[in-house]
Amino acid sequence: MPRASKRKTAPPNSSSVQSDGGRPAGKAKTRGKDKIDKLFDSYANSSLGVIDPEGIEKLCSDLGVDHTNIRILMFAWKVGAAKQGYFTLDEWRTGLKALRTDTIPKLKKALPELEKEVNTPAKFMDFYSFSFRYCLTEEKQKSVDIETICELLNLVLGSQYRQQVDSLIEYLKIQNDYKGINLDQWTNFFRFFNEIHFPNLQNYDAAEAWPLILDNFVEWMKEKEG
Repeated sequence: MPRASKRKTAPPNSSSVQSDGGRPAGKAKTRGKDKIDKLFDSYANSSLGVIDPEGIEKLCSDLGVDHTNIRILMFAWKVGAAKQGYFTLDEWRTGLKALRTDTIPKLKKALPELEKEVNTPAKFMDFYSFSFRYCLTEEKQKSVDIETICELLNLVLGSQYRQQVDSLIEYLKIQNDYKGINLDQWTNFFRFFNEIHFPNLQNYDAAEAWPLILDNFVEWMKEKEG
């Protein structure tokens, strides 16, 4: 995943992250929320009212996880992050409550379980789609550049489909027809990896309305294999 600091859009409006409109809450609930909120404050940019790219790097350091590790992307999915490289207080509360954590040691222990959750069939497709949307860093952006897509393929699917990912990345880097990939193409990459025999591609049928980029990829593969 590319460094979040590369994004050009403004951070989320800090007005969206204010707590509960000043309404009183039960003591136990408030105590738990206080721990979560204090942890948020230790990483947040106080002038913006959000955790920004610098805060996320600090969080990664405290968790002992590189900012490019897939578990950080999974954490962003769990909190429902709307903007790459930024966590609002509401998102932070949502994620930490769902993970039942309120300290760094607890969060560190929760990450392997989060990875297991994401890798269940019921959750993975949602995470896979999120990983694409998370890279849409500009307003009204519909596609993600090829370099970022290659990084994302490697990060999200590389461990499951190493041979397919390596071949598709090789093709994407040498082709000149596409500067970026849209969500439909991204979704069909995963479908292709799941359904098509590789590397012989014998069950690929272009008549099944695959995106043209995959027709071209299959043609390139067949020429390459001889």
